[in-house]
Amino acid sequence: MTRNDIEPVVAIEEASYGKHHWSKEAFYNELAANDVAHYFCAETQDGQVVGYIGTWQILEEAHITNISVNPDFRRKHIGEALLHHAIESCYKNEIKYITLEVRVSNEKAVSLYEKYGFKSLGTRKQYYQDNNEDALIMWTENIFYDKFKTLYNKNIENLKKVITINE
Repeated sequence: MTRNDIEPVVAIEEASYGKHHWSKEAFYNELAANDVAHYFCAETQDGQVVGYIGTWQILEEAHITNISVNPDFRRKHIGEALLHHAIESCYKNEIKYITLEVRVSNEKAVSLYEKYGFKSLGTRKQYYQDNNEDALIMWTENIFYDKFKTLYNKNIENLKKVITINE
């Protein structure tokens, strides 16, 4: 993600989360002043930003801060491709564990995370400000363990059959 991507990213945020979304300033600050922030965008072949993912990588842990796909481009494996890029960044930076929060009602997202080996290890009560919904706290095991790598590699091979991934 670059500063030029922030306008379309915020538009995706607003379409996805309504009035409770990250602001332009929050994204500018992440890119300019947060040394642990790693953000990636998914683009169409003509350069339209259609999704994004952000992580904070601290010591041996990464926290997925946000991920979203333009509603017009959902169900096309873009979120999965973004998750792939985040995991690859973790491998590159020797991050061992990945965590995130997700709405308990977001069954599609939970299913994607479970597909990649995330497990729910608890909840954050009334985590979301818009409706006080609980969040599942999900974690991976050590991503360098064979069990995780085997599952991850299988999923990536299947993903590459349905979407083009440029590294």
